[in-house]
Amino acid sequence: MKQLKKTYNSNFLEALTNAVFGIRHIFRTQINIRIQTIIAIIVIILAFVLKFSKIEFLFLIFTIAFVLFAEAINTAIEATVDLYTKEYHPKAKIAKDVAAGAVIIAVLNSIITGIILFGSKILDIIMK
Repeated sequence: MKQLKKTYNSNFLEALTNAVFGIRHIFRTQINIRIQTIIAIIVIILAFVLKFSKIEFLFLIFTIAFVLFAEAINTAIEATVDLYTKEYHPKAKIAKDVAAGAVIIAVLNSIITGIILFGSKILDIIMK
């Protein structure tokens, strides 16, 4: 008889281990999150060079986290839909498209935030 695996965490350590597995999974399987992480690292380095204030760094970190969070949720929704059906279904398409759209919203937010945070600093450098 096949033994079923439990679908819940017994304790905090198990929950943390499963969460880390999830993060490793998205980095191994999703090219977009790797690209977004590389961009985030470059942006953080540039923010250090431009001497961002604590508040500017806070906005930057939250913006980066928002994009990575959206990408992780998108991956989870796509996996759930794929688990449910391998065949084309209009509602499955909607679920995947909306999840991908959420990533686009997060990315557009990051672009606007980047323009606001970096724009004035870069203009100051150009004007000097």
